[in-house]
Amino acid sequence: MSLFRRLFGGADRQEDLPEPTMEYDGYLVRATPYEEAGQWQLCGLIRRDIGGEVKEHRFVRADRFTDRDVAIEMTFDKAKRIITERGRSIFD
Repeated sequence: MSLFRRLFGGADRQEDLPEPTMEYDGYLVRATPYEEAGQWQLCGLIRRDIGGEVKEHRFVRADRFTDRDVAIEMTFDKAKRIITERGRSIFD
């Protein structure tokens, strides 16, 4: 753990970091980037309640970023594209 994290109480592991969420067109999107080789891998989860059943679609892309916040932003952008292009068929 870095000196600054110890001094200021920053998160030590990626599991300690919150998973940001957003709603888009009736879908709940959770950004779940993870550290891989010193960078943040684009990864997310799309959820929607369909007929009383919660459906989920997890996606991972090859894109990696040095900044976690950028990875989160790009995850949301990718999720919006997936939802717009495929709609409910992502759960098939």
